[in-house]
This record gives sequence, C-alpha cells and structure tokens, in this order.
Amino acid sequence: MIFNSLEFLFFLLIVYTAYRILPFRAQNTLLLIASYVFYGWWNERLLFLILLTTTVDFCCSLMIDKGQLTRTERLIPSLWITLAAFLFVTVNWDAVHLTKGVVEWSQLLPISWLGWLVFAGTLLFVTVANWLYPKSATLAPQQRKKVFLIASIAINLGILCVFKYFNFFISSAEAALSAAGLQTDFWSLNILLPVGISFYTFQTMSYTIDVYRGDLKSTHRFFDFALFVSFFPQLVAGPIVRASELLPQLLQPRSLTFDQTIRGLYLILFGLFKKVAIADGLAGSVNAVYGANSASWIDIVAATLLFTFQIYCDFSGYSDIARGVAKLFGIELMVNFNLPYFSKTPSEFWRRWHISLSTWLRDYLYISLGGNRKGNARTYQNLMTTMALGGLWHGAAWNYVFWGIYQGTLLCVYRMLGLEAGKKSAATNPPLLRSLAMMAIFFGLTGYGWLLFRASSFGQIAEFTRILLTDIGNFSLSMPKPTLPALLGLPLLMLYELLEYRAATAHFYYRYSALIRGAFYAALTMLIVMGTSNAPAQFIYFQF
Repeated sequence: MIFNSLEFLFFLLIVYTAYRILPFRAQNTLLLIASYVFYGWWNERLLFLILLTTTVDFCCSLMIDKGQLTRTERLIPSLWITLAAFLFVTVNWDAVHLTKGVVEWSQLLPISWLGWLVFAGTLLFVTVANWLYPKSATLAPQQRKKVFLIASIAINLGILCVFKYFNFFISSAEAALSAAGLQTDFWSLNILLPVGISFYTFQTMSYTIDVYRGDLKSTHRFFDFALFVSFFPQLVAGPIVRASELLPQLLQPRSLTFDQTIRGLYLILFGLFKKVAIADGLAGSVNAVYGANSASWIDIVAATLLFTFQIYCDFSGYSDIARGVAKLFGIELMVNFNLPYFSKTPSEFWRRWHISLSTWLRDYLYISLGGNRKGNARTYQNLMTTMALGGLWHGAAWNYVFWGIYQGTLLCVYRMLGLEAGKKSAATNPPLLRSLAMMAIFFGLTGYGWLLFRASSFGQIAEFTRILLTDIGNFSLSMPKPTLPALLGLPLLMLYELLEYRAATAHFYYRYSALIRGAFYAALTMLIVMGTSNAPAQFIYFQF
C-alpha cells in the first residue's frame, strides 16, 4: 500500500472517519491497528520484526531509566512478541482466500521448519530474558544502563545487518577473495528486505540512546510506544522522528483544527504533485540512460540532471504527504526538506536535505565520535566515517558507500578552503553574484554525487565519468523525453521554490489572493490526474 494508490486513499478515508468519532485512548488504539495493517499490507511476516524491535527497546529503555519492570511491563511485551511470532511467521496466511471466503485449513499451519523455528526461538528468547531479569538487579546502576544500551543497539543493528547487509558483506568478501585468486562459495540468505527497516531502526535506537543520556524519560505505556515506532504516515520512509517530538503528542489528547486540516490536505496535494506529476514523469528518461552500459555525453548530463530533480521530488514528496496525513490526525511531524538545491556549501545542503537523517547522524554518530572537538585531522576523519556510514545506510551496495565518501570529501574540502564558516559570516552570506556562483558550483557537485547514487555498478560509474571527461561536446541526444506533466510541473515547482526562498517562509502562498491560490491548486490537481497511471510507482526510498 503506497501513498499514491487508490488502496491508500480508501484506507485513509476509513481510518480518518473512525478517528474523528472516537475518544482519545481509542484513537491511539485505532492508529496502532491501522499502522500494523498498513505495514503488513506488503507482507504480514514483516510485522514480527517491527514488533520485536518495539519489545526490545521498550524493555531496555525502562531498565536503563528505572532499573526494574513491573509485572505488567514484563508480561505484555512477552505475550505480544510471542503472539506476533505465531501469527505473523508460523501461520500461513496465504491459505486464507478472502475473496472466495475459503480457508485451506490443512495449509494454515504448515510444517515449515523456518516458521516453527522462529516461534521456538522467540519462546526461548522470552524465557531467557525473564530468567535473566532478576539478575540485572545486582548490577550497579551505571553498569546496568550500559548493559541494556548495548543490548538494545546490538539487537537492532543485528536485525538490520542480517536482513539488509548480510548478503552484501558475503558477496563483497567473495569478490575480494576471488580477486586474490581464491575461489569461494559462501552461503547467502534468500530473504525479503523489510520495507522501512532502516528508518524505524534508527528511530527506536535514538529513543533508547536519549533515555540512556538522560535526555528523555522512558514511557511505561507499551502500546503508545508501539505507536511511536509504527505510526504509519512516516513508518516506511521517514521522517525519522525523535521520541521527544512525537511521544508527547501521542500521550495527550489532540485537537483537530480546520486550519490544520486544510494545511494537511495541501501538503498531501503538493506531495502527490511532486511524486506523480514530476518524479514519475522523469523516471522513464532517467531509467533509459542508466539502464544502458554506455551513453553520449549529453544523455548522461541530461539524465543526471533529471535524476537530481526526480529523487528530490520523489523523497520530499513522500515527506510532504507523510506530514500532511499526520496533520489530519492532529500530529505534527518535522520538516524533512528545506529547499536543498539553494545550498551554497555541503554543510548547508545537509541542513536542508533529509534533515531527520542528517541530524540523526550528527547527534548520534558524528558527535559521539568526537565531532570537531579534537583538531582538524580528527574532524575530517569523523566527517568521512559519518558520511560513509550514512551512504551505507541508504543501501547494501558499494555505489552508496562511494556516494557517502564523496559527500564526506566535499564537507572536508569546503572546510579546508574556509568555505564552511559560521552561519553569520560573509562566507555563508556572500554578495548576490558570489552567492549565485556558489549555488551553481555546488549544484553541479551535487549532481555528480547523484550519478554515483543512481549508477548500478562501479563499472557504470567509471564509464559515465570517463565519458563526461572525454566526450565533451557530443550533443547526440537519444534519451526519451519526460512526460508532459513532468515538463509542465518541473518549471512550476522551480518557480514556487524560488518564491519560497525569497520569502524565507514555507507559508508564503497565503500572501496571495484566494483566486490565485485556487488556480494553483487546480493546476496541481490537473497535473496529478495527467500523471496518474494504472500501476502507481513505488517511492525510491522504500528500498532503504
């Protein structure tokens, strides 16, 4: 179920209607059930992993904060995760045919070694955890906090590594050994990459770390915490929300104002415009070039330029829709994109692009490594490490690592040249012509970074880079044209963002008359309808 589908529209209408007539506590229950339905729509087995993560971090954070669990705080998570293992891994829901009203009972609980092994493993995990619980009382407070922090991080990263990175590490090791003349045949896993696992893993890890640091008190409400982890508007592609921002909104009654509803609907409309009209309309042109082994200079330049806008519209469009849907339920999510292509320097770009990830990497990785407190050499090392791991976070492929290293290199070079100065200095607030030149230069550097990101292999990166350097002037364009909605929508978006940049506020459009705003909304709607297809395209960041 994706935002740009009719399935989601009907789903949202049902959930929103029920939400408006329910009292506060029932609203949270509804949102939790809706979130699990939304996530399980891809594959019900994925629910077990998110419930496992929820259970582990709920219990670990309470042990870090209070040093003990009440009987209820032990019992509910234990039963919850055990039931989840049985329902979502052991039971074969393919045996239930809703359209025919038939259940193949003989296939409902198949003799599947994997399903029953996971169920048995979960029972063992719960039993051992409850057996070890009394022993934790003998630990000194600081030692206990470290033990449960390490346990939380190890389990979260362990799940992430197995499902997202295991095969990548195995294939990389095989390639390295093969290059050394050693032939190997390692075992790999044939498993599904859980949608959004990188997002909700980072979200729950930040909660546990904040509790450990004393920046946040743990919550004893298991189901409210479960909603924080799984809140469906931002579950599969962010923003990566901090508990300090979202949990307080979930723990108290929410008021739904008319203005909030209108702003939410506008964000949904604008996000769909970015995704359906522009991003999907540019995808065919980009795929045609990057799906080939070679291309002309102008094809590579044009396709990379279009991908620069495609990925921005695709990802920021998702974030806009997520924020808009959340507003319909009285919940505010952080702004995840703030005109990133107006950036003049790398650090400014990362203050504007995927803000929830960049601030997460800064607060939980870069600063933890030492930040800029231990001299220039250590600062550059910390920047490179942070960005390389940030690249790996995006996907289990070397091109993402190269992209992260490239971004780290830009940060280091700009810092060395003195171009990354304080926010109030002339370096970041230069005269107009210099400012435009800095924007243009950095936009070009950003574009090459997207080539690294979009390329399917290191060989394609090398070939496209060679063509860019040696085939300059080849204007033989064979790339197919973008769709009409994209050709019309992209200039409209650029004009809109230019006005927003000059006004320095995201709500600048309220300065215009109702007639102008109405015409703008109608234009967005028309372009969305023109760009809609029978098979809605996935969002790019779903794969991360």
